[in-house]
Amino acid sequence: MSPPRPDEGWIEVTMEQDRYEFRFDVDPRFRSLLLLWGVNSRTARVEIGPARGLVARFGPLQVRTSLDNIAGVELTGPYRWYTAIGIRESWVDHGLTFGSTATGGVCIRFRTPVRGLGRRARHPGLTVTVQDRELFRDTVRRLIADRAP
Repeated sequence: MSPPRPDEGWIEVTMEQDRYEFRFDVDPRFRSLLLLWGVNSRTARVEIGPARGLVARFGPLQVRTSLDNIAGVELTGPYRWYTAIGIRESWVDHGLTFGSTATGGVCIRFRTPVRGLGRRARHPGLTVTVQDRELFRDTVRRLIADRAP
C-alpha cells in the first residue's frame, strides 16, 4: 500500500503502524455550534488501519470497529445544514452522523451494528464529514479489499 501525498487531506501517515488519520471538514459558520458538542481540531478525527480498524472520534463520542465489520462505504450529500451538523441519529435507519459540514460526507455501513450513542444504541452505519471524501472512501475500500479472502 503506497502512502498518500500530504496535500490530499491527510494529517498523519504512520507507515510503521499502517495507520491513516483524516480531519473533519469544518464549515466555519458552524464552528461555534460544534464547540457545544465538544468538537474541535483535537477531538474530531477518523483513524483507519489494519491493526486498529476504524476509530472515529467526534467530541465526546467514539465509534470503534474492525475492518472486517465494514460492509461498504459510499459518498453522500450534500445535506441540509439542520440535518447534518453535529451528532445525529437517523430516525429512519438509526445510522449515526458525525457532521461538521453540509457539503457532503462518507457513509460507512457495518455488517454488525456498532455502539455509538449510549450503552444500548446500535448503529448500522456511520456518516463522517471528513476532508477529501473521495480519498477516504477509496482508502477504506482498499483496506477492506486487502482483508478479503
